[in-house]
Amino acid sequence: MNAIIPQRRNREPIELALDRALVDEAERLGIDLSQACEQGLSQAIAREATPRWQTDNAEALAASNTHVERHGLPLAGARLF
Repeated sequence: MNAIIPQRRNREPIELALDRALVDEAERLGIDLSQACEQGLSQAIAREATPRWQTDNAEALAASNTHVERHGLPLAGARLF
């Protein structure tokens, strides 16, 4: 699953508590804190959401795999490779 890409027009200011040394180093390096936090949060959401989605959909995925094993891929005969 891909990380969620935040919409720039739907931004909301919020208050966060961050390690002061990390903030100082980010500022020294010219890192945009908002962008870095959004990217990290997006990646954390993807890491958490992917296994949950797989668990929630395990039965359907197994049924689909079984169908393909028994009957082959749909439209397999139309492939040009």
